[in-house]
Amino acid sequence: MLQKKLTLYGLTMIAVGSCIGSGIFATPGQIVSAVPNAVLVLGVWALGGVIALTGALTFSELGGLFPKSGGVYVYLKEAYGELAGFLYGWVILLVINTGALAGLCAAFADYMKIFAPEMGEGTKTAIAAVTMLVLTGINILGVNVSQSLSNFFTGLKLLAIAAIIVAGFIFFDSAKVPVDFSLAENLPPNLTTAMLTGLIGVLFSVGGWHHASYVAGEAIDAPRTVPRAMFLGVLIVTSMYLLVNVAYMLLLPLDAIASTRTVAGDAIATLAPWGGKAVAVAIALSIFGTISIYTMSAPRIYYAMAEDGIFFKQLAWVHPRWRTPVVAMVVQVVWAMAVLVFFQGLFVKIITFVTFMDIAFMGLAGAGIFVFRKSWQTHNGQFVPGATRLCR
Repeated sequence: MLQKKLTLYGLTMIAVGSCIGSGIFATPGQIVSAVPNAVLVLGVWALGGVIALTGALTFSELGGLFPKSGGVYVYLKEAYGELAGFLYGWVILLVINTGALAGLCAAFADYMKIFAPEMGEGTKTAIAAVTMLVLTGINILGVNVSQSLSNFFTGLKLLAIAAIIVAGFIFFDSAKVPVDFSLAENLPPNLTTAMLTGLIGVLFSVGGWHHASYVAGEAIDAPRTVPRAMFLGVLIVTSMYLLVNVAYMLLLPLDAIASTRTVAGDAIATLAPWGGKAVAVAIALSIFGTISIYTMSAPRIYYAMAEDGIFFKQLAWVHPRWRTPVVAMVVQVVWAMAVLVFFQGLFVKIITFVTFMDIAFMGLAGAGIFVFRKSWQTHNGQFVPGATRLCR
């Protein structure tokens, strides 16, 4: 049996840490390029936050109904049957989480070039693989260790973003950076298309909060803590993202933001020559923390599937001392390393497919709430787990 050790704070840090990777440090330029108006830029980020919040609220209700490990897998299985859950588990293992892990580790290795500019591709791949292995090994040592690691690195991420926000508001100089919060300036010719284009980067940056549901089986008072953690996680991330975008605009003109893919580094570089390197280190640490969460959370899906008898039974084995699904974690890291080594040139295609499949299954799981509500009516207002499949 897995141990129930995760607190509300720990789960919230998992939700926040899963969202904050490299996106908020890189995507603002793409969004401003699509929507070159300060008010509309903030509007797009707010809209993305609202979309994420509706998802978190839906998953909060689902998390209260099914407070056990597996998250989206459990919701899909209970709403649509074992086949839906089985397919999701395989897609998570073969594509979604392992592809994301490989991409994150490759990105982390790229940022390590700040310490070794002449680093070759082979060295980068080795760093990425070692990072994945080390973090998997650490997370195998117990959910308390995982929780401490998540709390530490997510705290560092929030401190880094808070530092940019404070710097923006303190060092803003209207003579150097005129900020125009007028809806009449620089409106794109096709507003709807521009907003939707900008929303792609926003949704990429706010995704990941549902990882808290994967570890529900190890949460203290899961029916209360898991829903609250996802809700609080989205609120914290959305608030920080809105504030840091304002800070970017206070330190850089909009056209400068639109023309860069390293907006955070460029913004801090206006205050200190070492700003770009400092932000690169912050991004590397941010990605490192996200990798840690991914190596820990998704194996709980394979564990839950094995427990239900629809996956290899060995993946349900829990270490007698550390109380973690060791086999599930090892299988994931082995396949993720294979993706890392053999599909390097296809990372862009892999990540695109990862995003598409993730959103598709997330939407299907969210729609499951209507299936469950129908079952309540069918069963005199009383929810009976699994009854949705019996009443169809």
